[in-house]
Amino acid sequence: MSPWRFEAPDRRTPFVIAGPCVLEDDDTMLRIGDRLASLGASLAVPVCFKASYDKANRSRLDSARGPGLERGLETLARVRERTGLPVLTDVHQSGEAAVAAEVADALQVPAFLCRQTDLLIACGRTGKPVNVKKGQWLEPAAMRGAVEKVRAGGSSEIAVTERGTFFGYGDLVVDMRNFAELRAATGAAIVFDATHSVQRPGQGARGASGGTRQHVPALLQAAAAAGADGFFLETHPEPERAASDAETQWPLDRLESLLRGALRVWHAAKDAA
Repeated sequence: MSPWRFEAPDRRTPFVIAGPCVLEDDDTMLRIGDRLASLGASLAVPVCFKASYDKANRSRLDSARGPGLERGLETLARVRERTGLPVLTDVHQSGEAAVAAEVADALQVPAFLCRQTDLLIACGRTGKPVNVKKGQWLEPAAMRGAVEKVRAGGSSEIAVTERGTFFGYGDLVVDMRNFAELRAATGAAIVFDATHSVQRPGQGARGASGGTRQHVPALLQAAAAAGADGFFLETHPEPERAASDAETQWPLDRLESLLRGALRVWHAAKDAA
């Protein structure tokens, strides 16, 4: 398996980062991984499996956070070995970056932590590709500093993920100009997080995050037309039973048609440019 790359200069297709929000039982994770590997081959797109060993920024104290660092990395290693897919996971603490990098092919800095200097530098020091999610309160130019911190750590493969900006109370709005603005500001690959972009934090059942899954296809196709380098999608065989983000994860059995539509738009936009 070749090393995962965000910033391939000769990219002729977008890459896909996909998987459940948080790691669950092995059977479910392997089922998702197998399907993603199959889709990557049939659609001829690079796919990276994403799941978090710990979700430290949950809405409620009693929300599921995942199996933790040790057990979570063991699960990610099994997915990687079984499917041949590279794997990506969130890191919330700088002291965990080097340990996570022993298994993960790429690391991710959550949106709420995108200004945490020590965390960004620690992820960069691993030498692994790093995906930094743009804070929901930041303008595109403000992400330049985050990317510079990762580069100062030593990583040369960096992506920035757009998920929208808070508007009013609990809604995110995606400004399609941000893909060009983020690329100009950071020089990094730019990813669109299609499922978190429809999230409504704290607006779901019992104060958990809610969301409007039905808007994912339109936003994803718009981002494809706007020039996103990659697509980020949380997906699950039974979203309503998912341990996290149940209202926004995309059904696994509908992922192929969603991606095919976005890929058609992406290639049409490239041909028209």
